[in-house]
Amino acid sequence: MGGFSELVKNFDKTRDYIRDFFIYGFKVRGDFEKKSLRTYDDEKRRVESWMGDYMKYDNSVRGKKVSIAVDSGNISENPIYQAYYSKSFTANDIKLHFFIMDVLYNGESLTLNQIADRISEDYEEIFEVQTIRNKLREYTKEGIIITDKKGKTAYFRLSEDITEDFFDRFDGLTEAVEFFSETSKFGIIGNSILKSAGLKNELFVIKHNYIVHTLEDIIIPDILSAIEQKKYISAVSFRSKDDKNMNNIIPMQIFTSVQTGRRYLASYIPVRQRFTALRLDFIKSVASGTVCDCYDSIYDRFLYERRYCFGASFGSWANAPELENVIIDFRIDEETEGFVIDRLEREKRNGILEKTGKNSFRLTVRTYDSYEVLQWVRTFTGRILSVKGDNTSAVKRFYNDINQMHNLYKDNQYDDIS
Repeated sequence: MGGFSELVKNFDKTRDYIRDFFIYGFKVRGDFEKKSLRTYDDEKRRVESWMGDYMKYDNSVRGKKVSIAVDSGNISENPIYQAYYSKSFTANDIKLHFFIMDVLYNGESLTLNQIADRISEDYEEIFEVQTIRNKLREYTKEGIIITDKKGKTAYFRLSEDITEDFFDRFDGLTEAVEFFSETSKFGIIGNSILKSAGLKNELFVIKHNYIVHTLEDIIIPDILSAIEQKKYISAVSFRSKDDKNMNNIIPMQIFTSVQTGRRYLASYIPVRQRFTALRLDFIKSVASGTVCDCYDSIYDRFLYERRYCFGASFGSWANAPELENVIIDFRIDEETEGFVIDRLEREKRNGILEKTGKNSFRLTVRTYDSYEVLQWVRTFTGRILSVKGDNTSAVKRFYNDINQMHNLYKDNQYDDIS
């Protein structure tokens, strides 16, 4: 029987477990339907070995719930990065890595056959030429090895770039990498650079750091590459029912919600002739397709329609997108609450703010999704006079929520809560 190992061969599987069981935290052991419960126990032990200090256990009628609980403002390194360093390697992978590094260590440029012969002579190990070629191709793509062409023959040599040299050469580079190692745009790359140089971020913590974004970083390079090359992509969802809508889509841009922190892939869906925003944490993998000949015209249309997205939504998926008006009246003391007016001006996005009288203001927003506007407007509770809009169900829900809150607090039974 195989023993338990902290290393994994398939990161997609690990990402799936972390996402469902430990981040969302809504599943228990009995909900596990993939293979055996032994498999779940092994995955749980792996995550605990990576993030033991950040695990939270809650008992419920359905069983024990396990989740990750992290105060991002008190950590200098995203603990989920550990999952990326858990990939397993075969014995031949490890041997071939060190053989190639040693053969090329003195700065020589060698052909594929010369490298294969040297490995055979120096280490008495025989590898298929194709296996060595694949490894060289992989390292060339990652910048570890430089390939030079002399006629039709390819010569391989180690890159002369050394991480420590860059840090020594450029003042402030260490601090820059430390900072960006905890941002969603650089994340695991910056963390890997620090580790390779024996460094650690000891300067920066980010209060609102959405650490779960790192699970999406593995698909972002493929998405950005497809956008740059103006190609179709096909995506596989963690929710199989979505897959029928995720073939031959045209990626436009990656959105980040300033309200929830979630990231979305804004795309054009040709079969529905509309734009939509797909949550990145629902996308398991993407594959690049053919070039879209009409990409530029679709992108121009995207830029136009994007103006009416208050958040990331292009409207209800079930219906054709239609623009809706939302009108909110506020009462704000102009003498003592100028900061509230400033905030409305700063956050209104495509809305129009008007002064309708002394201490009275009206915000009009034209958008594809009224719900997104009204979620934001709730943060001005206490200064809202009225809410009106074309989407009557959204307005009704807003008033129902306010009434429920009023009924909850009207008797002041919670006044002693600090």
